[in-house]
Amino acid sequence: MKTAAEYIASLRARKLELWVDGERIPDPVDHPKVRPAINAVAATYAVAHGPHAALASAHSELIDAPVNRFTHLFTSPDDLIKKVEIQRVLGRLTGTCFQRCVGMDGINALFIATWEASEEKHARFVKWLEGVQRRDEMLNGAMTDPKGDRSKRPPAQPDAYVRVVGRRDGGVVIRGAKVHQTGAANAHQILLMPGQALREGEEDFAIACAMPVDAEGVRMVLGRQPSDGRKGGPDAGNARFGGQECVVIFDDVFVPEERVFLDGDLGACATLVESFAGFHRASYGGCKPGNFDVLIGASDLLAREHGVRRASHVRDKLVEMAHLAETVHGVGLAASAKSTAHASGIWEVDPVLANVCKQNVTRLPYEIGRLAEDLAGGAISTLPSLADRTHPELAELLAPAFGSEARAKALRLVEYMTYGAGAVPFRIECMHGAGSPQAQRIVLERTLDWDAKVQRARVLAGLDDDEELPDIR
Repeated sequence: MKTAAEYIASLRARKLELWVDGERIPDPVDHPKVRPAINAVAATYAVAHGPHAALASAHSELIDAPVNRFTHLFTSPDDLIKKVEIQRVLGRLTGTCFQRCVGMDGINALFIATWEASEEKHARFVKWLEGVQRRDEMLNGAMTDPKGDRSKRPPAQPDAYVRVVGRRDGGVVIRGAKVHQTGAANAHQILLMPGQALREGEEDFAIACAMPVDAEGVRMVLGRQPSDGRKGGPDAGNARFGGQECVVIFDDVFVPEERVFLDGDLGACATLVESFAGFHRASYGGCKPGNFDVLIGASDLLAREHGVRRASHVRDKLVEMAHLAETVHGVGLAASAKSTAHASGIWEVDPVLANVCKQNVTRLPYEIGRLAEDLAGGAISTLPSLADRTHPELAELLAPAFGSEARAKALRLVEYMTYGAGAVPFRIECMHGAGSPQAQRIVLERTLDWDAKVQRARVLAGLDDDEELPDIR
């Protein structure tokens, strides 16, 4: 398994085409808008060698060796539980998105989907995955298409979706783009998957495959984040870590046959999308509570700096923040503990609880953020730059406005997480990542046994006989 230093060094060997603010970047690793996100991914490598190694690593039956948790298959409920637990650890250690979860959840969903598709495609995928595990690679799980006019199907607007545009000996040619690509510029490979279930006549869009991030024709453009110009400076808020999203363009990229896992397999692609959604929605029960821990800690620190930590209303707000964090975490763990085995050997999360977990994540972080802003006070939006705090002409004059160094930096951290660059994983990703809120409600309506609920109500109301407890009168 790679160390954090080995991971960072491996990125320098790529010939990645990355554009930032209208310029192509020759060395993305050291760019101030890229490096914080690389550091966050590096944390996933570091924890596999430290005190959290039991959670951050696992024994792979594929290669009969220890592997990083983020390349591992979910072969038991314990794997799913440990996944959520290490995600919380990393969310707390970095205070942001550490970017490997889509790839991890994607390989498990594809394991199931290729198993259902054919023995040949499954064997091809497993062989590729063995290489990923041996090299301990970071994967960009690429699912979300631009989609354009949502009222139109992919064939009516093909440029809004990744699709196969050509076939030649030994592989396929794909074209299109994927958006909101978390950590793409920090990855070794792209694991490309369809972003929705597809219908007959849409086979060219039903493509799942893999390629190096620097494959010919792959181009990346870094997305903007609020206040991202502060990264690397005194007002960054999060001093070392950050998230990242890119648009990934596939400009007639040739994918060799050995890296094509699904091609026109409509049923298997539907399985892939559904399985991935469950895995990833449960994942939010890990990473987000870890982020919440950081914001709760910053809020508590500010309460202490302001001398109000013992005030009853302050204590009550901190308890409410912790209660909401544990609610999300508990449902993520429950979805994992109540998992069931698929015939392929992968354990799948409970679909109801996984979707309840993500539904909570579309709401509760906003209340946690509101309480953090309440406790912090107006200075999170009006404080001068921390560079002014140490300027020889201003430091003494500004001392009353800034207060202690701890207060000033905690204010910047709260600002970063609630509406700065850190608000992307803390707020917007919570709303739309792994599917927007209505997507979870659709699954819940489809999955819940409504008739069973009605039937039990009828029994208890005295309308029907009790067949479950017939001996009690």
